[in-house]
Amino acid sequence: MNQQLFTTIRTKIEQDERITDAEALQLYESDDLLAIGELADLANRRKNGTRVFFNVNRHINYTNVCVNHCRFCAFCKDGSEPDAYTYNLAEILQRAAEAKAAGATELHMVGGLHPELPFEFYLRMMATLKANNPKIKIKAFTAVEIDYFARISGLGVEEVISELKRLGLDSTPGGGAEIFAAEIRTQICAEKISAERWLEVTEKIHAGGLKSNATMLFGHVEDYTHRVDHMRRLRDLQDRTRGFQAFIPLAFQTENSNIRVEHGPDGIDCLKTLAISRIYLDNFQHIKAYWVMLGLKVAQVALCFGVNDLDGTVVEEKIGHDAGADSPQALGKEEIVRQIRSAGRTPVERDTLYQDLQVY
Repeated sequence: MNQQLFTTIRTKIEQDERITDAEALQLYESDDLLAIGELADLANRRKNGTRVFFNVNRHINYTNVCVNHCRFCAFCKDGSEPDAYTYNLAEILQRAAEAKAAGATELHMVGGLHPELPFEFYLRMMATLKANNPKIKIKAFTAVEIDYFARISGLGVEEVISELKRLGLDSTPGGGAEIFAAEIRTQICAEKISAERWLEVTEKIHAGGLKSNATMLFGHVEDYTHRVDHMRRLRDLQDRTRGFQAFIPLAFQTENSNIRVEHGPDGIDCLKTLAISRIYLDNFQHIKAYWVMLGLKVAQVALCFGVNDLDGTVVEEKIGHDAGADSPQALGKEEIVRQIRSAGRTPVERDTLYQDLQVY
């Protein structure tokens, strides 16, 4: 059965045909990880050759205070908790200056839904960051945050996007998707906007002229059918907008979460999920291995399982590490290049919009 499935899918990849949800589910249920990896590698090489992208970026998680209390999240805090924080504009600018000095081409900025910060704070932050760092691309604000900005400002989502873009927003990161299935979402993030709203806001982001990424949090209480459903909804939206740049499966971290599972996804599950996403999401150019949550070893192996993006230097990432990720806080550019070369691939430094900056 497996061999027939693999033959069918190989033919579809070679003929640029789309696999079905049922075939994706069969791949998940197969134990032949290497055969799945070979198919994903074929699909990736047809799209990207041996090139693997990375960028020099800096994460700035500007506040961990949040009105939502998602059960899976170890990052969010009430404002009264001793480890709650909110950076002021000077602190944000200092981190951006450090990023600029280190050669960063991107600021990656997300935070909690702060109950007291007005929309004007984010507009001022965006305008000031861009004025001080005109050559650095700003990738900021999930669909969840943009929906929240619309609520606290009384503006429409389209107007929020337009104002942020006018002041310097270059793209959005794609977080907050988690798992779209309502029965899972109510268990892990009941207060968060619905899947339908996330997709609606993201479609408006694309319509507003901004590219975004898309994420999926896996390895908690969902099953394979929920993962395939999640990818199907992303694939359908991409058919309409072509606004997604990369798909990023995020491995669930168990250590500091209120979601009680025996263990998070192991290396086999991570590699299988990355590989199947490469095969299934035929209209996505890039599949990213987020080394912060996968760990460096799995992320490097993933380059042979359909992955063509290793994220970037990151620096001071808080969300995954608060959840228990034991990866480094940052990677130097030289180490990323070494990791990619050691996997037999060609390192390509990119900007936020996947323009080549240097091929190594």
